[in-house]
Amino acid sequence: MEQNNKSYLGPLFLIGILFFVFGFVTWVNGTLISFFKQAFGLSNTSSYLVTFAFFISYTIMAIPSSYVLKKVGFKKGMSLGLGIMAIGTLIFVPAAKAESYALFLVGLFTIGIGLTLLQTASNPYATILGPRESAAQRISFMGIANKTAGIISQKVFGGILLAGGAAAATAADHLDKVVVPYLILTGVLIILAVLIQLSKGLPEVSEEQEGIDERAFSNKKSVFDFPNLVLGLITLFCYVGVEVIAGDTIISYGISLGFPQEEASQFGTYTLWLMMLGYVLGIFLIPKYVSQQTWLKLSAILGVIVTILALFTTGFTSVICIAILGLANAIMWPAIWPLAIDGLGKFTKIASAWLIMMIAGGAILPLVYGAVADAIQSPQQAYAVMIPLYLFILYYAMSGHKKKSW
Repeated sequence: MEQNNKSYLGPLFLIGILFFVFGFVTWVNGTLISFFKQAFGLSNTSSYLVTFAFFISYTIMAIPSSYVLKKVGFKKGMSLGLGIMAIGTLIFVPAAKAESYALFLVGLFTIGIGLTLLQTASNPYATILGPRESAAQRISFMGIANKTAGIISQKVFGGILLAGGAAAATAADHLDKVVVPYLILTGVLIILAVLIQLSKGLPEVSEEQEGIDERAFSNKKSVFDFPNLVLGLITLFCYVGVEVIAGDTIISYGISLGFPQEEASQFGTYTLWLMMLGYVLGIFLIPKYVSQQTWLKLSAILGVIVTILALFTTGFTSVICIAILGLANAIMWPAIWPLAIDGLGKFTKIASAWLIMMIAGGAILPLVYGAVADAIQSPQQAYAVMIPLYLFILYYAMSGHKKKSW
């Protein structure tokens, strides 16, 4: 067994690098929102098209990705995903030269397509590369790699893109700041794609390894006959929405409160540090001391309380309240997922694709937040949109997941 565990270390390290890449390209969006808002003079609503373009690709590509992986295999699928992401990052160069916000959004959408394929292919490896009984621990470590990358990307890109500001430069000069970083990122993605393709240590993933039960489980006709799944889809939509709102709006929120750009550019890292704390606590506390269901319940309650505090406090205190939502959101994904697919039998695979599609919450709900902020002229009070989202998550944690028939 010890030898087997050692044999997993190389492939796990490679998968860890991929989770690092996920975090790096995903969490830079918060910086890009503020950067484009200033460069193009955008409203709150228009600036959050960054998250819409990026996350809506998950909804569009979730099911097609499974078909692609069936055709080319998981390892080639990961290389293909990295290659598509490289095309997306490369699009940033002509977008900067053309001063085209729309072209930047095309680049973000393309990155999202590649990332959807990459995540669909790589996530099962966190489960199969090692004993199943320690899979949750491995997933938590992958989450830490993801958030560490997010902290680094926000620090690096915040320092590059938000230094100084747009006032003293033309839009062209401002947008040129993205060219070199995104050319470097393109090169890194291409190198990773080649390394994955040449790797000898990554096994192919079979449906048996994924834990998919293809036997007929019941007389149910479709996934929508399972209330725990349908309510779980809504819950996951809400969760991704509050996670992206908390992580990607905090920089713009800080700037709206009057904090200097250089200082506000680091606020997103506070959210990510607290998410990291949540993962570490999860590793040590779940399930030995606290069940995932109880943790989900406590997380939703914390989300409601801290959101209310963010609405009624001022300045840096309010910013910190938004950052604390990172702790509330940290373990929600792995807690919601097993409750949603419990008892689905042969419907598990298509249910998983539907759950991935609910990442659309990260596309749509930040736009709702931005629209409310513009309508009431208050980015702070617009955070109230998160309260019903957390309340629905709380409902699911307490009783919704137990519902087995309509």
